[in-house]
Amino acid sequence: MPKVIEIRWHGRGGQGAKTAAELLAEAAGAADKYIQGFPEYGPERMGAPVVAFNRISDEPIKLHCHVTNPDVVLVLDSTLVGKIGVTDGLREDGILLINTNKSPQDMRNLLGSIGKVFTVDATGIALETIGRAIPNTPMLGAFIRVTSLLDLNFFIAHTKEELKKKFKGKGQIIEGNLEAIKRAYQEVEGE
Repeated sequence: MPKVIEIRWHGRGGQGAKTAAELLAEAAGAADKYIQGFPEYGPERMGAPVVAFNRISDEPIKLHCHVTNPDVVLVLDSTLVGKIGVTDGLREDGILLINTNKSPQDMRNLLGSIGKVFTVDATGIALETIGRAIPNTPMLGAFIRVTSLLDLNFFIAHTKEELKKKFKGKGQIIEGNLEAIKRAYQEVEGE
């Protein structure tokens, strides 16, 4: 992988793309990596397309702009595929991770020649573990699996502490999110 890993998240308002980018950045920072995690704001309403970004490196990051040629693209809502350019700029050997119940081959047939394609039913996992259709934490689990960028146990421990701050006194939500991460890590499929 390149010195700076560039990541682009596509989702819809309310699916947690911005929160996922922040959780990933915080965990990578705790793992002594240099990080950036930031959203691109457009119409800020529930259901509107949103984009968030990460950069992760073992060396200081000198770029301060949007990610235009990502190494990894995560799509939290498969209905965006074909409607917006989710694969625009994706490096030839890049990773595309899509929240869908379709197979990686089905998505490749739809999208054509692109890098490595992975799929996971993050929404289904979220519904079963968290009780809500918010696919961001399962997508993080799948991301950890397909990139090996961070150790899963480290990521879970760090994320648990971050979720405790956000959901103080809501242990069921915290545990549900952690279970979602673990399940997606196990269930992600790729070519």
